[in-house]
Amino acid sequence: MPVLAINTVGLSADETEHAVSLAFQYGITHIDFHPGKERDGVAKYLASNKRSDLFLNTKIRKAPPGTSPKEAADRARNQIAEDLAALNVPNVDMLMLRDSPDAEVIQSQWAVLEDALEKGQTKSIGVVNYCQFSLQSVLQTAKVKPALNYYLNHVGMGLDPKGLRSYGESRGIKTFAYGAVGEPGPNPELLEKFSIGQIAKSHGVSPEAVALRWVLQTGAAASVRPTLQFGLGTSVCSTDNKKCEDGVKARAASFSWQLTKAEMTELNSLTSPNDNPTLFASAGCPDSFVLPKTKKP
Repeated sequence: MPVLAINTVGLSADETEHAVSLAFQYGITHIDFHPGKERDGVAKYLASNKRSDLFLNTKIRKAPPGTSPKEAADRARNQIAEDLAALNVPNVDMLMLRDSPDAEVIQSQWAVLEDALEKGQTKSIGVVNYCQFSLQSVLQTAKVKPALNYYLNHVGMGLDPKGLRSYGESRGIKTFAYGAVGEPGPNPELLEKFSIGQIAKSHGVSPEAVALRWVLQTGAAASVRPTLQFGLGTSVCSTDNKKCEDGVKARAASFSWQLTKAEMTELNSLTSPNDNPTLFASAGCPDSFVLPKTKKP
């Protein structure tokens, strides 16, 4: 699996198509997208470009609260068929399963992903925002272990956030990190840290480049937004937005330089902002994200 992915979350279909085009232009072939409009944007790109050029990575939608294990399995099975038809491809490279507070729902949906793997509808399977409870749930009945766990990780959270990385990797589950600059939006505390700024200056790069390079240099794969213009469920990459091309180009340049051993040691030692790695998990995981209440007019 290519260790650097472009993350299309929050983009429209047209913006996703543009982001994929830019990513491929600058050498990023791993496309991390969601079902719906992002998937449709990937489909638009694939309509006139080679499927084999890209590593396609998508996610199974969360089962709504109260969904039975059988219904959850049916939803996953139907979504896989729907997504492959929309993309007009026989398979994707990675299918990732979101969590549930219900262990039996996790297990029933994971069995569907294992079946998709056996049928050749996907080349690998992983999980999204799985805390220890979720990982224990899937491993209890899994015939095939998740190839990876996709969760939040950035400078300030340390090399083993909440013990999740060591728990997963000791069981053969690799780390795929999103949120190198923070989530659900860019984190000023992280990007404005003096130490990160000094390191960025010494290498002639931006603070966000240092944040991304740190994730990659810890040995994790990373999924990154095209620019810093993003928030909860939103992002920007229009054809008239030069920042998107500049951002994708800068992210692709992550492999052209390295942090020194001393710099890695300094960044590893930072203890803030210390976010929850499974922030966007369900209520089955500790300290999960809750949408802020909107004020009634």
